Amino acid sequence: MGLQERLGLDFGVFKQKQTWQAFGISIVLFGVIATAALTLFDSAAKGFGTSDEAELATDFVVDTANRSGIEDSVTNDSGVFRLSDHRGKVVIVDFMAISCTGCEWVTFHIDEELSDWQSMDGYEVVVVSIGVYYSGSYVESIEDLGDCFGDNDTGGEANSCHYTPWTLATGAVDAAILDENGSLNGTREDLMKHYSVTAPPVVYVIDHEGYPVAKEVGGSSAKDWSDFDEKVERAIKGEAGNDRFGIEALQVGFWPVFVLGLFVGLLVYFSPCAFPVLPSYISYYLNLGLREEEMKESGKLKGSMPSSMSIGLLAGAGMLTFFLIIGVAVVTLNQFFNFAAIFIYIAYFIAVLLTVLGAFMLMGGTAKLMGFVQRLVDRWSTTEADEKFTPRRNMYLYGIGYAAASIDCTAAAVLPFIAYTTVAGDGATIAGLTGLMLSVVFLMTAVTMMVGLGRTMFIDFLRRATGMIKMVGAWMMTFAGLGLIYYLSAAGLQF
Repeated sequence: MGLQERLGLDFGVFKQKQTWQAFGISIVLFGVIATAALTLFDSAAKGFGTSDEAELATDFVVDTANRSGIEDSVTNDSGVFRLSDHRGKVVIVDFMAISCTGCEWVTFHIDEELSDWQSMDGYEVVVVSIGVYYSGSYVESIEDLGDCFGDNDTGGEANSCHYTPWTLATGAVDAAILDENGSLNGTREDLMKHYSVTAPPVVYVIDHEGYPVAKEVGGSSAKDWSDFDEKVERAIKGEAGNDRFGIEALQVGFWPVFVLGLFVGLLVYFSPCAFPVLPSYISYYLNLGLREEEMKESGKLKGSMPSSMSIGLLAGAGMLTFFLIIGVAVVTLNQFFNFAAIFIYIAYFIAVLLTVLGAFMLMGGTAKLMGFVQRLVDRWSTTEADEKFTPRRNMYLYGIGYAAASIDCTAAAVLPFIAYTTVAGDGATIAGLTGLMLSVVFLMTAVTMMVGLGRTMFIDFLRRATGMIKMVGAWMMTFAGLGLIYYLSAAGLQF
């Protein structure tokens, strides 16, 4: 038996008219969604955590590498940098890290432009790069930052290491937020929180009076810095008054993450890897109700057959259980791995996974990433041919199997979403998982009840549409994978 037969692939699918109809639909959908998403993401990322009302940047003190001739000119005798000590200057605050490819492109750009900015007539320019990996499972200390960026001898260091001739600092234990009177308020709060930094790189420009006038998020070789550079130049000339804004302390709100979880749940439920078999399976179980008395008399069934609502709720509870386990696993792993630090590896892996699985699905294959879950479900499920028939347990287990099957198509969206909520913290994991689980429970219950009410037109529509849904989903996954690989490569995000 050849590879094609063993994998169940059908290369003849490319000769079918429906395949290319789905291709056309997918091209349009992918183009619209990708363009809108990239545009909205870029504008939202820059605007996230900011307000139109101009407010002074939060004052802080940070410990620095305290190198002779560099930090000692902008710090106190202990090597501590204080933002408010530099009123009357333009301060560029760069939140960065060693294990951060995008940060490398930000520092390269600053390095290229700094001499020109410093030679301009106007306010002096001061740059401070602050390491943000100072808590959790992965920590980059001030000593690590100094070894990487402190001198020209970077042999054996990370690829992102290079000499940085400006202030290096860390937001670690010696950092502090100062109150309006310039004194500690008794509690140390996270510097990243007060500057609305979810992950590096994020860079701000603070003008000579202490107001933020520019913000840039992310970095790549293809990034357009023109708007940022213009604002730096206006700040140096003292002409950035109209660019001022306020920085809002980072708060990962419950409702935005909850709504995002609802949409991820929608994606999971209508996964082309699992959805095509749903209407038939539900119809089969509901039709078993016609044999309820027969199974009772034979002693195989205790009690009554579950109603359509009960079937939906039980299957939804099974899906809920599966994703709850996934969430607990990701939260546990986050104690040992810094997801942000290995972002580039995750991104490339997801891109390749999307491309391969999309093409595999298009030709009729099934990845069965969670096949072991289905084997466990089959082991503990019963049929009407067994001595005891357990419809309620079966539907609960079916929900677990359905969720596992959907992962074949949605792992590239679900797992990064859960990882994001874990990194975001502040209850984001609970909010995201709650939205995801409520979404799948509601959809499973609603669809089951509609089938139970005898909506034959609805059932027929689902059955007719599943083939096209699967093909469109497969093409979209392939396009998304190829597009992500291109984006990562074009942006210069290499290993």
